[in-house]
Amino acid sequence: MGKAAPGAAAKLVLPSVSIQGYPATRREGLVERLFGQDVADPYRWLEGDVRKSPEVAQWVAGQNAVTRSYLAQLPGRDALASRIRSLFDYERFSLPRKAGKSYFYLHNTGLQNQSTLMVRDGLKGEGRVLLDPNAWQQDGKLALDAWTPSRGGRWLAYTVQQGGSDWRTIRVVDVKTGRVLDDTLRWANDTLIGWVGDEGFLYSRYPAPKAGEEYLAPAFGKAVWYHRLGTPQDADRLVYATPDRPELGHKAMVTSDGRWAVITSEDSTLPRRAVHLVDLAMAEKTGDWQVRPLVPDIRYDWKLVDGLGDRLWFITNDGAPNYRLVRLDLGPDPRVQVVIPEGVNSLEGGRMVGDRLVLSYIQNGQAVAVVTDMKGKPATAITINGIGSASGFGGRAGDPETFYQFSSFNQPPTVFRMDMRTGQVSTFAQPKLGFDPADYEVEQRTYPSKDGTQVPLYIVRKRSLAQAGKAAPTLLYGYGGFDIAMTPSFSPVRMAWLEAGGVFALAQIRGGGEFGRAWYDAGRLEKKQNSFDDFIAAGEFLIKEGITPKGGLAVQGGSNGGMMVGAVVNQRPDLFAAANPDVGVMDMLRFDRFTQGRFWTQDYGSPAKEADWKVLRAYSPYHNIAKAQYPAILVTTADTDDRVVPAHSFKYVAALQAGETGDRPHLLRVESDAGHGSGKPVDKTIAGGADVLSFLAYWTGLKLP
Repeated sequence: MGKAAPGAAAKLVLPSVSIQGYPATRREGLVERLFGQDVADPYRWLEGDVRKSPEVAQWVAGQNAVTRSYLAQLPGRDALASRIRSLFDYERFSLPRKAGKSYFYLHNTGLQNQSTLMVRDGLKGEGRVLLDPNAWQQDGKLALDAWTPSRGGRWLAYTVQQGGSDWRTIRVVDVKTGRVLDDTLRWANDTLIGWVGDEGFLYSRYPAPKAGEEYLAPAFGKAVWYHRLGTPQDADRLVYATPDRPELGHKAMVTSDGRWAVITSEDSTLPRRAVHLVDLAMAEKTGDWQVRPLVPDIRYDWKLVDGLGDRLWFITNDGAPNYRLVRLDLGPDPRVQVVIPEGVNSLEGGRMVGDRLVLSYIQNGQAVAVVTDMKGKPATAITINGIGSASGFGGRAGDPETFYQFSSFNQPPTVFRMDMRTGQVSTFAQPKLGFDPADYEVEQRTYPSKDGTQVPLYIVRKRSLAQAGKAAPTLLYGYGGFDIAMTPSFSPVRMAWLEAGGVFALAQIRGGGEFGRAWYDAGRLEKKQNSFDDFIAAGEFLIKEGITPKGGLAVQGGSNGGMMVGAVVNQRPDLFAAANPDVGVMDMLRFDRFTQGRFWTQDYGSPAKEADWKVLRAYSPYHNIAKAQYPAILVTTADTDDRVVPAHSFKYVAALQAGETGDRPHLLRVESDAGHGSGKPVDKTIAGGADVLSFLAYWTGLKLP
């Protein structure tokens, strides 16, 4: 296996890399009759928790052993890992947040497994370490996730992530002394932290799950609670819950003036929320945390910008698919006033900083920003030379500055400070690089999909390669789901691919959030096939234009994108030389039965509904593996992924290995003590990146140094 370069047009003879044989996988005779069709599910036993089922754990260990043996034979793998490590070795800063007179930010010297949380007393003060998660546990299993300082900067609440799980534990640190309080709040998940003065904060949590069901079972009953510092969690005050609708999830924000708690409720991943309010000034006087409805129906999206007194600013898609900025004047009968009407570009977010509004748009597939006065005029764009994304722009009313960052495929984030009074921009932190970004060309093209829709495509490669017009092995990435926009960003792992002479391409396919609600709707539910058609057309375009040689195309996607990669490989196995579906949703008939999967039915459809089920059955990666010569496939997942449970990848790989899918390898790599991606230590990111890229390079003919 692996002696000849993949693809009919490839002539290069590659070093021999072999597999002794896949581990044996028990196959059951389980067949269910669903909506008039018999559906086999022979590997359902692999849905067992790998941390609790000895049989599943043994199967995973066998798969990992075969994969490790194979990857160890790949030429250039160790050198690639070394180069990725070098590319990670640069000083990195997050966007600063100001509270009181203090500035808080994350800092990484380069190769630290986890970034440290720093604090400065004043903008020009010397930074000191407030929290160092690298000292929490030697193996890097614990990670610092979200963090929010109190308004005056006396305290900072932060969330701790263990082994990549989506469950969070909330702790509090005294900013002045660095002492971590005894307060320990468990079972938070996808929570915000809204400080109420310096005495306590609002947060969201679920009821404690039953023992043994922490990482697989769906969770219900997410509610908003108030925690007063210095008290145990069982003394926390329940602020808002909907026991009659336990499927709803609730989160709370506090306006920067401390007047209002704004509670949003959602029932899916669709951009729609209900909004309720708590008058915190009244609550302080009376002790009555009365919750009043502001937008009681979950029909449209409402994103809080901020509030001043009895006025709240929101970005909403109510009557505006591309969103608009509105102001609500509160009272017995709240009035809505349009501040900035809907435009051609999608309005993604906004902040009130100083006496200005900073609004973030998606324009031509890039994140850009515009500064206006409080009435929406005049509009001044924050301009950046080159293709990339500007993001950040945090702050509150009265602040003299905001911070933002610019990044691109060939440029790690540079952090800038903007003086809100003068508009002057200065550099806060700029990375020192071991390569010249000017050596790489970033361009954006469009190509026709199957139905003629023009789809944007970013293409990144060495400038010398582009000028020579030479085809080179290409890594094509896509997502296309959940209204999420894929915009230019930097990755040291991808940079190693580019340095080796490969091409990176990002297709902004339908189902994503790059071009407003219509673009999103065109790639979900019964129109999901459009996402796959767009991605397949991107691969065809790259080959047709001479950017990618035949037999030189690798595809990659994560989560929803992992599912998309599995689907397109089933539909066009001849098009791709190699594939990496990462943490993918591969069993589309049972995804809603695990953890957060029930929230995805508005994007995918419900397997319990016949019309939706038939659509899902038609493209589910696990159920549609064909009899054909498949590309080389490396499936990657993690044992603590409780967002897309690893059983999806386990079952898919078992079916691939048992099918008549050709003689190229179909392997599984399972990361231990890791989850859906966040919080992963740098060491694991480097090792995983080297494994995946060396596999894709081998099968596309990219010669590694």
